[in-house]
Amino acid sequence: MAGTKKTAPVAVMGDFEDPDALLKAAEKIANAGYTAFDIYTPYPVHGLDRAMKLPKTKLSFFSLLGGLAGFFTALLMIWWTGAVDYKLNIGGKPLFAFQFAVPITFELTVLFCALTTFAVMLVLSKLPKWYSPYQHDKGFQRAVDDLFVVAIPASDPRFILEDAKRLLENVGAKNVRVVED
Repeated sequence: MAGTKKTAPVAVMGDFEDPDALLKAAEKIANAGYTAFDIYTPYPVHGLDRAMKLPKTKLSFFSLLGGLAGFFTALLMIWWTGAVDYKLNIGGKPLFAFQFAVPITFELTVLFCALTTFAVMLVLSKLPKWYSPYQHDKGFQRAVDDLFVVAIPASDPRFILEDAKRLLENVGAKNVRVVED
């Protein structure tokens, strides 16, 4: 037929209403070898990252680097302006003293840490996303209100359509469906 667009499965999704059942399901899905699955919840669920076997985030490392960059930038800036570029002997005080550098050093440490954390968080989260293939799915839309939704994307290395559907049904998901592009 001319003009007929062939659609491919993007993911298999299933709904949960109980966060405890969701945690058990997440652990079973991770144990089954799925690594790219995701869970959408209306509020944070304690222990979900552990159940999904997610690796620890690298965000804290980058935050530390940002804070250290702010700390050393402040010290270098104060030393350069006071002791090298614009020497003023005021009341016999030293040209550079760490005690007088504490406020601006603290402020730049916090500022650089916050800006680095924000920028790296956006990069690691792959934000902003202007489109999601799930956005028209009714269950996915309810995930912001009162429903927990598990999605196993077709991009997962272990993804086989029938196996993913069967797994979600076996772990207790309701309304198991295939989302197509």
